[in-house]
This record gives sequence, C-alpha cells and structure tokens, in this order.
Amino acid sequence: MAKTSLLRPLAVAAAGAVLVATGAAHAAAADRGTADAPASDLAGVQAALQATTAAGAPGAFAVIRDHGDREGTRSVAVGKANLDGTPMNSSWRFRVGSNSKMFAAVLVMQLAEQGRIDLDKPLRDYLPAGTLPEGWTMTGRQVLEHRAGIYDHTNDLLEQAGEETTSAFEARIRTTVYDPRDLVAMSVKHGVQYTPGSRYSYSNTDFVLLGLAVENLTGRPYAEVLNERIIEPLDLRKTSFVVPDQKIRGAHVTGYLTNDDRSKPLLDSTEQNGSWVWSAGAVISDAEDLDTFLTALMAGSEGGLVSDDSLKQMTAALPTPTAKVAYGLGLRRISLTCGDVYGHGGIVQGFQTQSFATPDGRRSVVLFANASNNGAVTQGLMNTLEPAFCGKKPAVAPRSAFAPGAHAPSASVEQVPVADLPVVEDTRI
Repeated sequence: MAKTSLLRPLAVAAAGAVLVATGAAHAAAADRGTADAPASDLAGVQAALQATTAAGAPGAFAVIRDHGDREGTRSVAVGKANLDGTPMNSSWRFRVGSNSKMFAAVLVMQLAEQGRIDLDKPLRDYLPAGTLPEGWTMTGRQVLEHRAGIYDHTNDLLEQAGEETTSAFEARIRTTVYDPRDLVAMSVKHGVQYTPGSRYSYSNTDFVLLGLAVENLTGRPYAEVLNERIIEPLDLRKTSFVVPDQKIRGAHVTGYLTNDDRSKPLLDSTEQNGSWVWSAGAVISDAEDLDTFLTALMAGSEGGLVSDDSLKQMTAALPTPTAKVAYGLGLRRISLTCGDVYGHGGIVQGFQTQSFATPDGRRSVVLFANASNNGAVTQGLMNTLEPAFCGKKPAVAPRSAFAPGAHAPSASVEQVPVADLPVVEDTRI
C-alpha cells in the first residue's frame, strides 16, 4: 500500500539512554519550529511519580524524548515492576488501554483520505448490515469525537452499585471472549443517549464501531489492518494487538487491579482478554513505540501516517466538561501552563498510561503506572505532565507556546503555582 512505502524511513533504533531517530517524522519536527521546549523538571517528575506510588501503584515511570536539533531521552522510574521486587523498567511492554484509540483514529483517517469513508455521513453506512438500527444517523466524525450519543457498553461490564470491580473483572473481563458486534448490541439496547453532535460523552463503543468500520471497508481483520498500516511501516517491534490472547509476550510490567476493599491485596491482572474493549483499548506497546507513533502522527504528511489536512481535523479539539481538556478526532488536547499537548490516556485493569506530544512533535512524554481502580494513582500521573513538558515553576504562557517560532517563557515573567491537572473522564479504560 502507499502508506507502507511512505513510512519505511521511520524505523527507530535505541542505543543506551539516547534515542537515535532517523526519517521524515523527526526531520519534520525539527523544521516546524526553532524554539526549544522548556527544560523538563526531572526533580518535579520524580516527585509526582513518587506520589503516584505512595497512592498505591507498585511502580511508575516517565520517558521524555526530545527530537530535532537536540535528540535525547530522559527516563525516570520509581518503585517496582512487580510485587516480587523487580525494579520498574521503562523499556518493558504494557497494556496501553485507550491510547489504542489513536491507532484506530489513524486507520479511519487513512480510509477517509482514500475516499472510502465520508466522516460527515452516517457511520452505519460503512458498517456491516444491521450493526446499528435504522435511523441512527450519527456520523463518523461525531463518533470519533465522542459526540454521537452512543452508550458505553463497558458500563454494563464493569462495576455496578454494590459490586466490587475485582469481582466484575474475574466474572466478565479476564477470560470472557466477546465478539465486537455483541459489544455494540449491548450499547444499542440502551438507545441513543442524546441528539448526536449536541454534547460530549466518552464512549468506548464509539471506537469499537470504528474498528468494525475498518474491517468492513477493508475486508480484513482489524489486527491485520493495524499491522499493515501502522505497526510494520513504523517498525513498532513491541506493539501488538493479540485479542483474544491473554498473555503479554516478552519482557513486560506486571499490572495490578486495586481491590475496592483497600484492606485486600492488589490483584495481578496482567493476563486478561482484551476483547471486551477490542479496538478501543487492547493494544500492547512500550514507551519507545508510543513515542515513534506520536512523533509520526504529529508530523502530518511528512510522518506518513496521515495528511496535514487529516492532522488538522484530528487536532481541532472541542471542549469537554473537564477543565483544560478538549477532544478532537481520536486525540485529546490538554492545556498546560506552557502550551497545549496532544495524545491520549489509557486505563485498563492494572495499567495506566498517559502519552502526549507537543504540536510540533519536538517533545513526547509517556507516563505509566502499574495499578488501576485508584483515582489518586491517576492524579499522580496527570500531575507529572506539567513538570515533564513545562519545567520547573512554569510561567503563565500563551496556548501557542509550543507553536513554530515560539520562545520559552522569560525568567522575568511572573511565576505562578501549578494546580493539579484534572483527572480525565476515561478513568476506567
């Protein structure tokens, strides 16, 4: 395919602690701006990660990568990769949860570029017959934006009033294999939740539907399309989509589900079947591969994943009910004191990840903790973004601080304390 040939130059190799990158995506990042991002506050990063482990995660890490004139990687790891005492390792694999939505969004945008799907027509026209009822007119764009009015099927699978999350996990998540069409059927039973396009409501079913559209339009299994169009061209050697296999192959971090009764021990949830979230959350990867993917994506046409126009649409984020957080087409925008960053978060039983990059692709940050069902752990990871991107005691800066030609805040600018970033709405997946 054309996309494959465009992406071949983007293979990335790592040597020691320094990322050595070649190819169009990183060259594009260097060309899009001359200003260096503020120096990361590594002490602040470590403090936030230590707060994350103090909140209940066995371990956590941050991997900060700069591209352009000054290539470099800073990695900060605290705590343990497993309860056997193995130190946390930032090069190991993990479940990325809803970061998977960025991969699905790229596949849909590629098909839109080829004229195989019109994002402003009803998505049901591109799905297998009978997937959505007659009269469900939400468009592909509304589904990508979580503005389609589609009920999130995971609400039926996860905790309900009076039921422990750990019990739900063992009963319906760990080993049960779901057909994605059955997940959609769970959602459809609840009916349309609101007039499509009228408001924002995060729904994993949205991206299950997009995965089904990818399969229907290509005539191939989702995993094959993902491998052919993204994983293989980018040489993402530690990224895979292995549903319904429960294991994480190779060196990986152990994930732990926090028991609702905090007096009970953490539950090893590493081995689990990802079919319950499928294209919305079942990708396995590592920090280096997520950096490679994000850098290529934010480079637009030069990166070979999507065109400049597609990237513009993906980053045209609309407000959500969460302060400082907006959502585009499969990309979340978070407003930091030094500018906006784009990417996604992901929480899946035992694993939490936040993966974001500056608009020019010059810096990416991947944050991880190996515990879930714990809001304080999630808050700790969110609080790591500010020191990682904006440095020590960040100053008030315009939203365009990371835009081409922007300059780092002057030391003479009034310094202000930074409040906690709000925890985003996808706190369970």
